[in-house]
Amino acid sequence: MKFCIRYLILYILSIFLLAVSTGDAQNKFKLKPEARGKLCLNCHEEFNEKLKNPFIHTPVKTGECSECHNPHTSSHGKLLGEDPNKICNKCHEGIVPESSKSTHKVAIEGSCIKCHSPHASNNPSILLKSGNDLCFICHKSIGDEIKKVRFKHNPVEKGCINCHDPHASLKENYVLKDETISLCKSCHKTKTSSFIKQHMNYPVDKGNCSSCHNPHGSNRGGILFDNVHKPVASKTCNYCHEGPSSPTPFKTKKIGHELCKGCHNNMINEIFNKTLIHSPLTDKKSCLNCHKPHASSEKNLLIGDMKSLCSNCHSTTIEWQSKLAEREKQEIEASKGKVIKGSIIHNPVQEGRCELCHSSHASNNIFLLKKASIIELCGECHDWSKHSNHPMGEKIVDPREKNKTIQCLSCHRSHGSGNRYLIPFPTVTDLCVQCHKQYRR
Repeated sequence: MKFCIRYLILYILSIFLLAVSTGDAQNKFKLKPEARGKLCLNCHEEFNEKLKNPFIHTPVKTGECSECHNPHTSSHGKLLGEDPNKICNKCHEGIVPESSKSTHKVAIEGSCIKCHSPHASNNPSILLKSGNDLCFICHKSIGDEIKKVRFKHNPVEKGCINCHDPHASLKENYVLKDETISLCKSCHKTKTSSFIKQHMNYPVDKGNCSSCHNPHGSNRGGILFDNVHKPVASKTCNYCHEGPSSPTPFKTKKIGHELCKGCHNNMINEIFNKTLIHSPLTDKKSCLNCHKPHASSEKNLLIGDMKSLCSNCHSTTIEWQSKLAEREKQEIEASKGKVIKGSIIHNPVQEGRCELCHSSHASNNIFLLKKASIIELCGECHDWSKHSNHPMGEKIVDPREKNKTIQCLSCHRSHGSGNRYLIPFPTVTDLCVQCHKQYRR
């Protein structure tokens, strides 16, 4: 009997200690009851208005300000208790699963406050704005495009999150909630006779809808991409593919550029008669490395804009352009409006207009340049005689390398060097004395 009473006392004591320790954990600063929440409002009066919003962050609503803020001191702005990019994960773990196939950049970076208010809002999930207006803060170009198109896609009109998960996706790229075809089939009944007839009896419910249709809307009926390949526009799919009753209906009748040659014979022959051929054309995918076979939002059925397309292979060049642009921006800001002579970026490269200098398919010139003469090529945009009287041309030998002649690239770097005027040295003097050694100091 005594043993039972002793055991009961120990049990009650352990429960009491556990309750005390839990309370301490929840109130780590050991704040008095009247010092929680209401005390903060004595100074932060503006929060009284925020508390009138219909959606309030739970710690704010319960007066647990110290869940996020340190009331004494902090190494982070706004007296946050932890790294601003990690603090939300204290309570909201698993928002971005480790096995995600694609993630929303702001979510993976922990920049939650770009979408959510940390305190209160008029919108559910304490979002800063409602619906697509929030998404278009960052995705402005997509938003502008959607507003302009003639034919709208109903789910997009109702809200981006009909198709996209705002944090991460376990199944598909572009943070889509499901695989593309499954997502489309959730609205579109692919087994109806009208749907099958519209797609020339091909089993498109096993394909990729976005190879022809723009999921955000289009200026063409059926929300086809604005630029449609002629066989698709004329509904002659069997010109390239096997028939719809074939065991392999989507298989192409020929492989690579041999298939494209059926329509683009003169172009293909011209390409392969050149000395240098752009390497993507020489593998099995050939033309499809850069062009879409059905439809595209870009001219010439390109997979993407020229800059992003070229970056698939020439990533270091494009990354370098981003660094140069950022450096120039910082220098301009630091100068406080002072005019700085000489750009460190070459506009055509920065803007992704690679085709101004290079042939995208083939050329008889080094680096697939459009002209054999560098001076003539640069002269299409620059009249060198107006800004320099330096001798150039085939008769002017480069004193640094006797087998070369002086031309624009003798002093400038077409993709940028990080220096003003695209020169390879910090100053013009440093450049000039490479040849004119008598002026070195």
